Amino acid sequence: MARSRNRLVRALGHALCTGWMARRMFPARTLDRIEACVSAGERRHDAEIRVVIEASMDLPDVLRGQGARDRALEVFGLLRVWDTAANNGVLLYLLLADRAVEVIADREAAARVDPALWQRVCGQVGDALVSSDPAAGLVAAIETMNVALEAAFPATAGDRDELPDRPRIL
Repeated sequence: MARSRNRLVRALGHALCTGWMARRMFPARTLDRIEACVSAGERRHDAEIRVVIEASMDLPDVLRGQGARDRALEVFGLLRVWDTAANNGVLLYLLLADRAVEVIADREAAARVDPALWQRVCGQVGDALVSSDPAAGLVAAIETMNVALEAAFPATAGDRDELPDRPRIL
């Protein structure tokens, strides 16, 4: 009984968290700031970072128990973050309704970067979501990722930008 009640409470939270709220929390100037951080980092390394902000999941998915990690894996595939030449794409996924943050790293990025770093990034972003300036915390977390990816995938001549740098709001 408690489990179904928790799912209903969670579903209500998702129903109330709208795309408008995500756009209000991350307006165009904030997305510009995040995009600039991703772009600057990708000039220093050959990996690819994709930032996705989702207000809420579809209610049937919430009611069947889909979590933020499963949704992040789904988005990783849908947006083809896995489809980089060097298998070094990294998804930074925010699910606002659950205040959840997930990092999904493709094979090479997962092999070369300590998993503890991804957890630290999730903590940074999670803390930022409840702060008065979530954009600053998100930019700081992306810079943490950039430093690690620069060590793992130093920039080489001729590297091309394979994924959009602009954060995507779903």
